[in-house]
Amino acid sequence: TPAITGSTVWVFLFDPDFGPVNKVLGLGDFSWTYGRYSAFALVLLEVLWCSFPFVMVTVYAGIRAIPAEVLEAASLDGASQWRIWRSVTAPILRPILVVVTIQSIIWDFKVFTQIYVMTNGGGIAGQNLVLNVYAYQKAFASSQYSLGSAIGVVMLVILLAVTLVYLRLVRRQGEEL
Repeated sequence: TPAITGSTVWVFLFDPDFGPVNKVLGLGDFSWTYGRYSAFALVLLEVLWCSFPFVMVTVYAGIRAIPAEVLEAASLDGASQWRIWRSVTAPILRPILVVVTIQSIIWDFKVFTQIYVMTNGGGIAGQNLVLNVYAYQKAFASSQYSLGSAIGVVMLVILLAVTLVYLRLVRRQGEEL
């Protein structure tokens, strides 16, 4: 789902007055977006919910790509299911899991919409700020364009480092194949 749609649905689900989650859990008028940690937990769950399909389809494709002969040979050699997982399946899936993890970090680094929509622009007194929301607030809400752009440059450097690690791992994976 688009980030704005998913965030709006999650805000409704956890709304203190009308949300079905509070009614089912019997929490009354507990506001999930008011507290620092509960708001971050809510955003984390929504981001995980949105990224779950990509991760699971990719890992499932990796599992399906494992040759049945390799698993059968390990089984015929007397390996238990745990041993097959640890010695055969996990090493074959490791490059896929590393690439998926780094790609998820890159995608989740740009979580702006979820924080902004679910905490009304960063939470009460800015308690739920992440770098990109903080940069937005400084650049556009406070008209401190130089500070906002400096934060953007720092984010660019961090993402560049993560991307270089990702490209290195993808190149190494290509050489192993």
